[in-house]
Amino acid sequence: MAKTVSSVTPAIAKLDMKSSIPLHRQLYDAIRQGILRGQFRPGTRLPSTRLLALTLGISRNTVMNAFNQLLSEGCMEGRVGSGTYVTCDLLNCLPASSLAHFRSQRQLSGKQRKLSRRGALIARSLPCCPKLVDVVGVIPFRPGVPAFDEFPFQIWERLFHRHWRHPPREILCQRETSDFRPLQEAIAEYLRTARGVRCEPEQVIMFRGTQQALDLAARILLDDGDAAWIEDPGYIGARNALMAAGCRLTPVPVDREGLDVDVGISRNSRARLVYVSPSHQYPLAVTMSLGRRIKLLDWARRANAWILEDDYDSEFRYVGWPLAALQGFDSDNRVIYLGSFSKVLLPAIRLSYIIAPPDLVDKFIASRRLVGSQATIEQVVLADFIIEGHFVRHIHRMRNLYARRQTALITAVQRKLEGLLDVRGAEGGMSLVGWLPEGIDDQVASSLAAAHGVEAPALSDCYLSRHRRDGLILGYGAFDERIINDGVNRLRLALLEAERDIRSRIIKAAPKVVQGERSRVCERRKS
Repeated sequence: MAKTVSSVTPAIAKLDMKSSIPLHRQLYDAIRQGILRGQFRPGTRLPSTRLLALTLGISRNTVMNAFNQLLSEGCMEGRVGSGTYVTCDLLNCLPASSLAHFRSQRQLSGKQRKLSRRGALIARSLPCCPKLVDVVGVIPFRPGVPAFDEFPFQIWERLFHRHWRHPPREILCQRETSDFRPLQEAIAEYLRTARGVRCEPEQVIMFRGTQQALDLAARILLDDGDAAWIEDPGYIGARNALMAAGCRLTPVPVDREGLDVDVGISRNSRARLVYVSPSHQYPLAVTMSLGRRIKLLDWARRANAWILEDDYDSEFRYVGWPLAALQGFDSDNRVIYLGSFSKVLLPAIRLSYIIAPPDLVDKFIASRRLVGSQATIEQVVLADFIIEGHFVRHIHRMRNLYARRQTALITAVQRKLEGLLDVRGAEGGMSLVGWLPEGIDDQVASSLAAAHGVEAPALSDCYLSRHRRDGLILGYGAFDERIINDGVNRLRLALLEAERDIRSRIIKAAPKVVQGERSRVCERRKS
């Protein structure tokens, strides 16, 4: 076992010189507790008695008395010419009382802690993320990551320093319930023009990320046990937010026209809420048809249900203009519109917003106190970024860039992964689904890809019901053509390995299948 010099002194420096307990006893207790808690592991070298006495400001005899007691109990061992060490075979040497304590601590640390039923359900629903080997930073093909290399950092830095030199007073003494009014006005104006959203600045409520907004919306709108529709496959974060609110989830399939409203009604016509991403569905990248949108709004009105519309990256549409938001068609104030700047600008800009119906604005603001969101310097900078036109210019540049990167990914996959992965183009977004050949498990393929330094999440993680076809989700927004080609080469190695694994299992299973068939033939002849 490796020998390491222990920094014992900080852990035992709090000796009480005025205590009635002798100093050698205090030192003995401190070292023994450090050993029992695992702070000083078996094989750890301890300081010399002379050095420890000098450091603690006590006599060497005091230190030697404590050491002698620990040596006699077998907690420490001396090695001639080397020093004093925590005993390597500690479990066989500790006294009965210490041994019982040590074992109880080990059992407690290894024991599965009990969660609430809701907590256990959420934990089971989280995807199993394969461990990436020897990789640092953002790697291909992580979904939902924008182009870091193209963000206008100089403009953002200039605006940031401008406001830190002269910060607005309303930010310095902001109330928890308030947002930065110029940002609310800028967002409302942009959404009315670009997305067809009907709103006033007062309806714009800011949050620290989409997940926070989803979590609070679910808790405000739903009671424990209420039913909610969820896209299947769909966004895992929304699914978990609804689970955390105590919902009973109804998976509703997604086809080429988006969420199948008729299936949702047949499965649960009395649901209280539906989560939907109509402009650009994640992960299948389809757009909800106008007929389905009208049908969904009509059902929500009749069922007195809410619609959570997630419009997370609808700006990035490469065919024609971005489609109008579902909220703009809503005449009954049933839609709560969610938007985010994390996908559009940078993940580090943890700003998202909800457009709440007028009668819910006060409820959302009051409930937001639970999570502590309020106006920040980022809101001030973002307001100027939008007002001065930088935001719209950035969107236009990224729309062209992402279209080129999608083409680069499709070309590389078709050239190098023919027969291993089927990728079709989408009209927008920053990710595609690659369909795997029949028989290849996407969980296995995703794990093998991670071993080759590629992040390609399994599509099956996004399904709440039994999924129908295996696939991998490939993000391309953050990666230039060189990185995309390198990632496809790595992915090829992983998929070839997955294919070989399938073939070997078929070959191994063949004799058993043949033997089983022979047995069934013999049984039929006997009968």
